[in-house]
Amino acid sequence: MHEEPAELDYLSFVDYAIEKTHGELPAIDPTAMRLGLTLHRLASALVYDWESTVHRPRGWSWAGFRVLFVLWLAGPLEARHVARLSGMSRAAVSALVNTLERDELVTRTPAEHDRRAVQLSLTGAGHDAVVGAYQDHNARERAWASSLTEREQTVLIGLLEKLTTGDAAAAAKRRS
Repeated sequence: MHEEPAELDYLSFVDYAIEKTHGELPAIDPTAMRLGLTLHRLASALVYDWESTVHRPRGWSWAGFRVLFVLWLAGPLEARHVARLSGMSRAAVSALVNTLERDELVTRTPAEHDRRAVQLSLTGAGHDAVVGAYQDHNARERAWASSLTEREQTVLIGLLEKLTTGDAAAAAKRRS
């Protein structure tokens, strides 16, 4: 190992971690480990960038934006469907909706078919806010994507979609 841990940065830690782990556990698959670490670090960096440059300045968390985004494109919806489409728990959506409702971005009404269920809708202000935010969000997406050619982007999307439909992904979905 060439660098000391204190000298590593976010990305060089991947090489260090693989080398160190493989030294102690020789049977690990270093390629799978690199893939997992790299995907996780990329996803974290993307979310941090979007949240810090687009959503936090608007007073939203990444999770709050995800709720607004789902309601913009698929709503009005019952809270349970918002949770499923945003990849969050029902409890998390319920807590977020308290804030979004207070900020007059979302309304909550009893569902017609089941008074215990709650239907969520964007307000006019919520619609305008998420549309404006998504334009800035997409500008950040384009900035990240610009590191790749259009062909590379297409190939990467295909590979990532293949991972999301594989056996491990199917097993994970069954557990949720």
